[in-house]
Amino acid sequence: MKSWKSVLVRPETSLEEAIATLDCGALRIAIVVDEQDRLLGTLTDGDVRRALLKHLPLDIPVGEAMCATPQTAQRDWSRERVLAVMESTQLLQLPVVDIDGRVVGLETLHGLLEKRLLNNPVFLMAGGFGTRLHPLTHDCPKPLLKVGDKPILELILEGFINAGFHRFFISTHYLSEMIKEHFGDGKRWGISIRYVHEEDPLGTGGALGLLPHHEIDEPMFLMNGDLLTTLNYRGLLDFHKEHGNIATMCVREYEHQVPYGVIQSDEHRILSMVEKPIQKFFINAGVYVLSPELVKSVEPGTRVDMPTLLTQQIDKGNDVSMFPLHEYWLDIGRMEDYQRAQTEVPRL
Repeated sequence: MKSWKSVLVRPETSLEEAIATLDCGALRIAIVVDEQDRLLGTLTDGDVRRALLKHLPLDIPVGEAMCATPQTAQRDWSRERVLAVMESTQLLQLPVVDIDGRVVGLETLHGLLEKRLLNNPVFLMAGGFGTRLHPLTHDCPKPLLKVGDKPILELILEGFINAGFHRFFISTHYLSEMIKEHFGDGKRWGISIRYVHEEDPLGTGGALGLLPHHEIDEPMFLMNGDLLTTLNYRGLLDFHKEHGNIATMCVREYEHQVPYGVIQSDEHRILSMVEKPIQKFFINAGVYVLSPELVKSVEPGTRVDMPTLLTQQIDKGNDVSMFPLHEYWLDIGRMEDYQRAQTEVPRL
């Protein structure tokens, strides 16, 4: 997203000043916000033309000429969803707002269609044995199991490529040669793929110690190689950069219904009774953005999983953010998950 902050105006700004902002911003829109940057409306070329046709004076507040009910996008929307809304509404711009209605960005049709490469490395974990998917994984690593007509790991790879990423590392262990043979060096997709091989499983965090640390100079994605999601990777990266923490973990909301009536008490006295309550938790979604400092802190040969590594950082006083996922997400850990993927993913 370009310098959208330059096109923010207040509702009391004159129409003439707002037109100047619209012209100078080169984004063909002025975004009207209150003092807390909550979206009030937008002013486009069409709005200006309609105001001129009504012979409205240029010294009126822009709030009297703006569109007060603009179409917006959420910060976690995928590129494809934003493009679909733009196409259906015939809009060239969509202000991006958070859950409180504050403007946090601006998507433009030109910007979305422009090929933008991001240099952030992406580390995909593909070394697991996939024992819960036996017998399918007896002679095929789980990341190469096909969903539709493509392997799971290829679907993940293409999701990142479509978002503009081109630097990939893949961690291998079980049947590693099959993975290397399928993906090669990435030239088939116009990207770079390099491999780190675990002679012995080191865990999702330990594999970080095998990376060429001197090349990790940007926040890095780490993702399990058995996940399917429509996550907006750019939105996640923007969130991580905005908060500036040592790491960001994606989480999913998980509901569990207690099959009995639950009693709240004070010693022998019953305070309340709730029949089969539903408890909600956030669970680890297996997708992370890690600061270069964290990646470089893992020594070669270290055995550690990501939750333990992040807990260690929290104990040291470093902040770890969580990024709730609302998009499609499926962890293909069991046979029923794999069968579910066959029906769901082709429709996404």
